Amino acid sequence: MKKIKLEILGLSPSQSQAGSFALVLGEELGNRRLPIIIGVFEAQAIAVQIENIVPNRPMTHDLFKSFADGMNYTLKEIVISDLKEGIFYAKIVCTDRLREVEVDARPSDAIAIGLRFDIPIFTYEAILSEAGIISSSADEEEDEDDQETIKETLPSKGSSKEQLRDVSFDELQRMLDDALSKEDYEKAAKIRDEMGRRN
Repeated sequence: MKKIKLEILGLSPSQSQAGSFALVLGEELGNRRLPIIIGVFEAQAIAVQIENIVPNRPMTHDLFKSFADGMNYTLKEIVISDLKEGIFYAKIVCTDRLREVEVDARPSDAIAIGLRFDIPIFTYEAILSEAGIISSSADEEEDEDDQETIKETLPSKGSSKEQLRDVSFDELQRMLDDALSKEDYEKAAKIRDEMGRRN
């Protein structure tokens, strides 16, 4: 079966399921979108990697990468391989250079891991035909906005809505260190972006 390459277009709160997020994948050479509903922790793991935030301690997906590297396994690709009763299934294709293995995974975990290995994401035509949505130009603009503001869509773990523009640079650095020590990566991303805007 021919595989279709996908790319991550956006991550936003799900309008259909409270406490969930919609991970939007797009056909690389087309206008179809594949939205997948994922949990908040998986959304955080994906956003942390997209935003290049380095946590103080490894997250589960980082641990998987360290383990695979230590055991000389290489990841080749992620394949969203099936759709049954509205549930997506994925495979992580790995190799130790002697044999190739497909590991069953939830798409959200597979993608979070795949981002850490910088490997491509694929699906099959049958899945894209069944669950894909054809994008209009307005949707494409929203996808671009989503891509630029992934970290702003995640819930902040109980933090108040601080006006970062009014905080001194030294205080921002302290807040960033504090957010990282508490593993509050969404807040850290917002602070880092504010610091970046001032440089």
